[in-house]
Amino acid sequence: MLIREFVDRDWSQVWPIIEEVIRAQETFVYDPAMTAEQSYGMWVEAAPGRTVVAVDGERVLGTAKMGTNRPGPGSHVSTASFMVAADARGRGVGTALCRDALTWARQQGYAGMQFNAVAESNRSAVRLYRREGFEVIGTVPGAFRHPALGRVGLHVMYQEFWSPPSESFTTSAR
Repeated sequence: MLIREFVDRDWSQVWPIIEEVIRAQETFVYDPAMTAEQSYGMWVEAAPGRTVVAVDGERVLGTAKMGTNRPGPGSHVSTASFMVAADARGRGVGTALCRDALTWARQQGYAGMQFNAVAESNRSAVRLYRREGFEVIGTVPGAFRHPALGRVGLHVMYQEFWSPPSESFTTSAR
């Protein structure tokens, strides 16, 4: 398996993966009616972000996108999202994509990586992220409508890459 930069010709294999995941409505908070064109605009990151594919020969097994979590004062924290083809799950594709995203984010100088909405029912992803050093820092109860389980929580997960130096703030009465 090789992880490489996404190129436009990959879209014909990436879109079916995204389509299957969002239509299932089990893991991502994306609109299940999203079109291929809308998905392309949402998934393919413009620089300085990055989109990659995991391939076996010419076959795309999975994809990831990564970039800045929020602009401005939050721009020192990265984020990433991962999708793996159904028949490629359980083969280490998600782990490889996650590790690639973490390496990229560290090389870009981000202070950490935050996942904003991990369905708590997506146990395999939660286990993977914990194994790779992420912590659940909060859960929004009932924020995700799972088609079989009903409302489940959405985790915010975070991995800090470095701690900023302590700052001492003083106040003075005027």
